Amino acid sequence: MTNFSLARRNMVDSQLRTSKVTDPRLVAAMAAIPREVFVPRGRQAVAYADDAVPLGKGRWMPAPLVAARLYQLASPQAEELVLLVGAGTGYGAAVLGRMASAVVALESDPDLAKAAEAALVSVEADNVVVAEGNLRDGWQKQAPFDVIVIEGAVEQVPATLLAQLAPTGRLVTAIIGENGVAVASVLQNTNGGVAERPVFDATIPAIAEFERAREFVF
Repeated sequence: MTNFSLARRNMVDSQLRTSKVTDPRLVAAMAAIPREVFVPRGRQAVAYADDAVPLGKGRWMPAPLVAARLYQLASPQAEELVLLVGAGTGYGAAVLGRMASAVVALESDPDLAKAAEAALVSVEADNVVVAEGNLRDGWQKQAPFDVIVIEGAVEQVPATLLAQLAPTGRLVTAIIGENGVAVASVLQNTNGGVAERPVFDATIPAIAEFERAREFVF
């Protein structure tokens, strides 16, 4: 039987602390939240492995380290409202909920949304709300958001999501370049529009709903 408490501690010590994850709030959250609760049945043994976990239907839970670095880049503060896009089974929402005032966990797949609700209740993530809808549309009902995190790699960030940022808001995701490499980036609202700042190469599964429309060439 897997000792999940030991596996979680090893994940924090050997993956996070050794790889530039330094935000004490984030480290404390990931040290406390049982990731295995958010992993599909039969895969709990690999919940803390340094690898993405398949959730079915082409969706994945990102590896702990790359997820942690995305959350650290977003750096939600205690008074801020967060939108997590592509929330999957809700693990990232639970982590961000420990750092922010409240989190909207947006998921387009009904089965994943249902699993997220159950898992979040089980860890008493009372400041997280699961919303079901198209990921590209965001969640206008509770906009604007101080922070938006897209939990996966995308070919493009829709204007609809950027429009839901607060005046000083920021969006964090991994953007796939023409070379096929995903780069974790911060898109920040400024007086002159949106400034994009690439930060680090990120090995994280892509979300198909954010694929760029293909153009036919004759």
